Amino acid sequence: MPIATVNPANGETLRTYEAMGEEEIERRLQLAEATFRTYRTTAFDERARLMHRAADLLEEEQEAIGKVITTEMGKPVKQARAEAAKCAKAMRWYADHAAELLADEEPAESDVKDSGASRALVRYRPLGPVLAVMPWNFPLWQVIRFAAPALMAGNVGLLKHASNVPQTALYLEDLFHRAGFPEGCFQTLLIGSAAVDDILRDERVRAATLTGSEPAGRAVASTAGEMIKKTVLELGGSDPFVVMPSADVDRAARVAVTARTQNAGQSCIAAKRFIVHTDVYDAFVERFTEGMKALTVGDPMDEDTEVGPLSSEQGVDDLVELVDDAVRGGAHVLCGGERPDGPGWYYPPTVLAGVTRDMRIHREEAFGPVATLYRAADLDEAVLIANDTDFGLSSNVWTRDDADVDRFVRDLEAGGVYVNGMTASHPAFPFGGVKRSGYGRELSGHGIREFCNITTVWHGA
Repeated sequence: MPIATVNPANGETLRTYEAMGEEEIERRLQLAEATFRTYRTTAFDERARLMHRAADLLEEEQEAIGKVITTEMGKPVKQARAEAAKCAKAMRWYADHAAELLADEEPAESDVKDSGASRALVRYRPLGPVLAVMPWNFPLWQVIRFAAPALMAGNVGLLKHASNVPQTALYLEDLFHRAGFPEGCFQTLLIGSAAVDDILRDERVRAATLTGSEPAGRAVASTAGEMIKKTVLELGGSDPFVVMPSADVDRAARVAVTARTQNAGQSCIAAKRFIVHTDVYDAFVERFTEGMKALTVGDPMDEDTEVGPLSSEQGVDDLVELVDDAVRGGAHVLCGGERPDGPGWYYPPTVLAGVTRDMRIHREEAFGPVATLYRAADLDEAVLIANDTDFGLSSNVWTRDDADVDRFVRDLEAGGVYVNGMTASHPAFPFGGVKRSGYGRELSGHGIREFCNITTVWHGA
């Protein structure tokens, strides 16, 4: 795949970039290693000062970088600005909390004495250069939720961003540089996917994090396992959105529309499978379908647009195949379902009913504004359908019954359970999945400690 900015709204190639050669990659690896030796010793106060400055710059420039994001991957510009603001918030959160999250831990005095020590503690130390392989769908947020904790922990970052968002990738390197971080603290590698393996094998790279597809995750995990390097993987998702009889059906239906179509549905944590109790099925489906029909699809630079184009022509082709397969298998299209004529890589908000286990869309992630509906006879069947997937990223449950909540929290196979609301990441809460959605956690204290050397310090009596 060429490294290029191609406008999804019209398919026009606006700018292309040459991939970095071996000499430039080597120079940057050397710089990362050298910078880490000194940056790792900086005080938390200094790192926080730099991170706050980077957050201020990003917030000041959210209008400009928002337009770049929209141009490169098609996100409605209002959502792009919001993404930039969210990143600034996370950067400030880690700047303010990193010292506390990574403070030395003192074991119980009785355990210290029992070990024969006069004193003992647990200290979190940085690992070194961390390679981040990031996707295009949230081209700022996916990077910042790695970079902010990694830099605050004393690590340095090497970014291999998706090839269709090179301007955003270069902006991020420049952002940290202008904020005053030492040269080499955060570097963008303009490379293709084929170059990742050699970089990950380099001894100077100590760990890796990837957000992306399952095949990409397998490749990175395989190499990292061979080299015995720590990895965090956030892969696909097919999140359930369960609506029970006690739910506020009107509100659930309104939120469901946003949960499915934000970022044109191109989100791992977007609700994709809508599992509705039979007692409220008809009412929910009517409201949900009407909401999907009412969305404004159009130019992502237009402030009124709610759903822009998909990021690529291949993305549209993939959705067409999944929907056509479902229809051939007996699914009913309640709205959308037809690729529009005209320029750009658009696909309409679509609702499918009558989806069965033998359809591809039941098993595969639909990365676009296509929702599938399931009718559940009771709570047991709702849990069964929700867990009938290889993925386990997050989940949404709508009910006002505490017993329902307890059961879903106990039995849903997912990294998150959001009750009466849609899944949304926040710097204070851990984020990640189970099963084929990956392993490890981003954000919160769990995320900043993922790339730390958790060190036992023991003093003899």
